[in-house]
Amino acid sequence: MIKYNLFTCLALLTGLFTNAQPGTYKVVFDLTSKDSVNQQAVIRELTLIRQSNPDAQMEVVVYGQGLDLVTNEPSARHAAVEQLLADKKITFKVCAMTMKRNNVDKSRLITGVEVVPDGIYEIISKQQAGWGYIKVAH
Repeated sequence: MIKYNLFTCLALLTGLFTNAQPGTYKVVFDLTSKDSVNQQAVIRELTLIRQSNPDAQMEVVVYGQGLDLVTNEPSARHAAVEQLLADKKITFKVCAMTMKRNNVDKSRLITGVEVVPDGIYEIISKQQAGWGYIKVAH
């Protein structure tokens, strides 16, 4: 009986992995923190995912207090964000409402960062389109 259950579990797992579509790795990261540990974590995760799966599509949606990750203000993470933005399969999007609340003009964003009307709506739209979701926190 144990051998039968083990075989059934292995068969089901094999079916799950063989049915996965190559190139369908899509994930949206939700960043609302100004904490440097969280901001460094999202950069690290994007880099690691890119190394293991070059075809992965990834998006970081920034709103709330996470805004400084994508502004032109000098920081240890600025160059890393610019390097990630050079990859056409990685996007950073910032919430227009957050920018307005913080009096940040689009000209203060790192080149390549996109503005969306509502960060939460952007995340929900990605989830509805089948993207995975990761809340960046520690």
